[in-house]
Amino acid sequence: MNQDKKWKSRLKHLTLRNRILLLFVAATLIPFICTCYLSYNTITSILNTKLQSGIQSNLKQVRLSLENALSNLNHVSQQLSYGGHVGKQLEQFLLAEQPYDRSYLTDQIKNQLNLITFTNPSVGLTLYYFGDDQTTLFENTGMTQPIDIDNLPVIAEYYGITYFGPHLSNDRYNPQYVLSALRKVGLPDREDAYIYIESGFKLTQSILDLDEVSKHTNHLILDNDGRISYSELQSVFPENTLFSDSMEPTHLTGINSDYYWYRQVSNQGWSVVSLISQSDYNREKNRWIMQMLGLALLFAVVSLTIGWLLWKMVYKPLSRFNKEIKLLASSNFNAAPTQSRIPEFEMLLNQFQHMKVQIAQLYTEVKVKEKRRADLEIEKLQYQINPHFLMNTLDTAHWLAVMNGQDEIDRLITSLNKLLYYNLRKGNSVATIRDEIDSLKQYLILQQIRYDFQFDVSIQVDDELLEVTVPRFILQPLVENSLYHGLDDHGRIEVEVRKNDRLEIEIRDNGGGISEKSIEALLEQEQTQHHRVGMGIGLNYVKRMLASHYEGKANLAVTSEMGRGTRIIISIQIGEGNEPI
Repeated sequence: MNQDKKWKSRLKHLTLRNRILLLFVAATLIPFICTCYLSYNTITSILNTKLQSGIQSNLKQVRLSLENALSNLNHVSQQLSYGGHVGKQLEQFLLAEQPYDRSYLTDQIKNQLNLITFTNPSVGLTLYYFGDDQTTLFENTGMTQPIDIDNLPVIAEYYGITYFGPHLSNDRYNPQYVLSALRKVGLPDREDAYIYIESGFKLTQSILDLDEVSKHTNHLILDNDGRISYSELQSVFPENTLFSDSMEPTHLTGINSDYYWYRQVSNQGWSVVSLISQSDYNREKNRWIMQMLGLALLFAVVSLTIGWLLWKMVYKPLSRFNKEIKLLASSNFNAAPTQSRIPEFEMLLNQFQHMKVQIAQLYTEVKVKEKRRADLEIEKLQYQINPHFLMNTLDTAHWLAVMNGQDEIDRLITSLNKLLYYNLRKGNSVATIRDEIDSLKQYLILQQIRYDFQFDVSIQVDDELLEVTVPRFILQPLVENSLYHGLDDHGRIEVEVRKNDRLEIEIRDNGGGISEKSIEALLEQEQTQHHRVGMGIGLNYVKRMLASHYEGKANLAVTSEMGRGTRIIISIQIGEGNEPI
């Protein structure tokens, strides 16, 4: 709460210049920040979706390409196995002893191999491999070196066939990365006979570059156990190592080191992983951030320029106008008028000059009238009628009533005479609370005779306060207010004078109540603007008398509820001996 009050206090004392600057900055920055925030979230979502969908789509094509290549190797190897025509001829060749038979079978096997490789253009080097002596037969092309089966990267092995990941081909005329397969021929007499087939990997490499995203993408091929068989990032992900010790088979995306990775798992259990560095992944986002920073700098320059123009067009003329007002407040009516190039301010300054002339003329008149009004204010109230003539007349009426036995009239005239004597006497503007209470009782006698309804009055005063002096004639207007505003049969007025830390005089009634607007009018406006009641002096008089006597050390409070009554409290600061300060 204290912090909120401090902020409210600071905002309250902000100058116009600071408020204009604050509003302008808020009007400029808040929409810009909101736009940047929404744009950032939107572009991040779009870029992430675009990159992920592009990488996943490309990765799926790579996986399907590899699956097709391996499936093709499996299909070709089946034709060359013992169950196929070529496998039968191989058995005959190995069993043949005559050179002619061996030459004939050699031509037949090579023709069959050429036909198979011709009808399968994706198949490269094809041969039979014998593991015991590590020899080869019927190569369809020249080889650079003997085949080292043990050092080839295995990616999958099942049903008697082993698939090897990308490795350099043994083809002398086409040294490129290839996939390969090793399958047992199934000869009855030779368990070490295998079919070795290579498939050109160039097709897969071309698929890796289909998408624009792939320019920044590297790939790994993992075997069934998650071991890296092929890597395009040997420095970070070396071959023959586990891709991630904590990676579960169900994890298809993640972050490893400084790279995002996406994984596609084949039906055979091996998988392909696409890697993209975080810097490349965030390249588009960073470019957008740089554009936003440039735009923010432009906004700042434009905002400062517009702010300077606003200061020059608005605040500077207002400063001149403020100077004119200060000179006027110091009663300097002869200051030279200032000039402004803005038509609205020119018109305002001209009207202000005209107002200064009128104020200068009225100043002298008001000064004289105010002095006269202050001198005659109390006299005006006290000398509205001639007290001596009135007193003599009432004394005559009193004795006539006594002589004629008119007791009620005698009681009425006696109370009126005492009340007028108290209220209209000259010379002393203060009285004791005892005198005020006595005067109030005489007033109530008159009102009980005057009104055609009954009401009760209760007066309670601490005895020690009876001799305390207060401004004369302050209780009657307050009680008169209770009688005038809604009191009827069974009405009750309570007057209480008590001492707490201050002297308090309270008047309560159970009448119809007064609206807040009426209370304000009774307190603030001159009584002559209202219908006069009784002596013609109301709450405004009491308020002014308290202000005149106590100079801010006394106050008058009025509270009311419609239909439930009104409560008036006078609170006066008192010192030692119960005397008002």
